[in-house]
Amino acid sequence: MNKWCKEIRKQILDISRKSGHGHIPSCFSVVEIVYAIYGTIKHNPKLPSWQERDIFILSKGHASLAHYCVLAKFGYFDLKKVYSFGGFMSDFGCHADRFKVSGVEASTGSLGHGIGLAVGIALGLKIQKSERRVYVVIGDGESNEGSVWEAIMVATSLKLNNLTIIYDNNMSHSRGLQIVNPAEKFAAFGCEIREADGHDIDILKSEILRKANAVIAIIAHTKKGFGCNTFVSSPYEWHRKSPNEKEFEQLMKELDEEAI
Repeated sequence: MNKWCKEIRKQILDISRKSGHGHIPSCFSVVEIVYAIYGTIKHNPKLPSWQERDIFILSKGHASLAHYCVLAKFGYFDLKKVYSFGGFMSDFGCHADRFKVSGVEASTGSLGHGIGLAVGIALGLKIQKSERRVYVVIGDGESNEGSVWEAIMVATSLKLNNLTIIYDNNMSHSRGLQIVNPAEKFAAFGCEIREADGHDIDILKSEILRKANAVIAIIAHTKKGFGCNTFVSSPYEWHRKSPNEKEFEQLMKELDEEAI
């Protein structure tokens, strides 16, 4: 595990413990994905509204705590601010608010909506003949929503080759409608398919950098709760649970034992 991603996971655990909030396994599955995106795309933490920046949208908005910690790591704000997570009048809600958090491009949380926003932004940039790109992370459970596939159908019909979809394949869909072989599904809708280990930053970066003449869909194979065996073995028990002191110590120990 990348040392920075291990540190981010520890921050997520600590903030969740102190706040009593957080979808920790969902956050843990996307840490490397979000970190790789910000390590690759055009952006400027000192000037978040930079006109030439690429756009990133986290459609699975319940993983906001992972997004906040990555943004802090890249210098958008001091991590100390994130410790108000989920608190009364905090800017850092359990779902991100683009009007309150520097670097957040879209307020997400209603599953299936973020990708529609991404498609609209990508179309707008195409009309402007801009070289900027749009990246959106969607969850596999979220992809039970019909609006996800409607948005993809629009994107491929409009040939939005400035759009990259990263599909977090952490098997959350196993409790809903089964999405067997997602690569085949995305290809059937007209996407160019790439598959990657969703916890390997170097592989993710290389796939993010590659361009195409079609909408790109990266199937990122991940583990819900990656980094802690407790989460991986019982991700649904921990879906909305925050650790107590004893559980926190055990989870931190598991992270420390994870090889870098």
